[in-house]
Amino acid sequence: MTTPGGDALGPWIAALDRRVDTWAEPLRGRAGFDRLATTASRLGDFSLIWHLLGLIAWLRGGRPAQRRFVVMSMLIGAESLVVNQGVKRCFRRERPTLDGDERTRVRRPRTSAFPSGHASAATFAVGVASIWQRGGRRLPWILVGSIVAWSRVHVRIHHASDVLGGLITGSLLAIPGRAVARRILGSSR
Repeated sequence: MTTPGGDALGPWIAALDRRVDTWAEPLRGRAGFDRLATTASRLGDFSLIWHLLGLIAWLRGGRPAQRRFVVMSMLIGAESLVVNQGVKRCFRRERPTLDGDERTRVRRPRTSAFPSGHASAATFAVGVASIWQRGGRRLPWILVGSIVAWSRVHVRIHHASDVLGGLITGSLLAIPGRAVARRILGSSR
């Protein structure tokens, strides 16, 4: 089975994508998995989930949490700009489907498939938040990020390699993101 853009990164990556898609297919069409993936994918649109988690932290915390929320929102905006208007333009990879799997309803993306912006934003947000979310407090961010990233494969808007590329991109961008956050926030946690 050939999917659009599936061989754009070479035969080894195309084989990996086919293998992962074959593994994911039995989960598609199951109401619980479809609902979770659709919700996670929608919450990942425009990094909404990361702004919501920051807002919750803001409401639960004092002035340091408020400052972190503002800085995190600004950094996520910058990450999105770099990925969607920069990195993706270098690849212009087609998506496996234009509108996602027919069993799920998600927003039709306007950018290239590679790398996944949802996966990049998830990894970036978790990486930056790790400077003030220690130990077990980091776990919900990691869990939500993993679900959001995987959701893009489940709803067939991304190939698995797009998500992997997003994880790598987000990790790399989180390095300067953490440095900027530390510089702006100083020692506040």
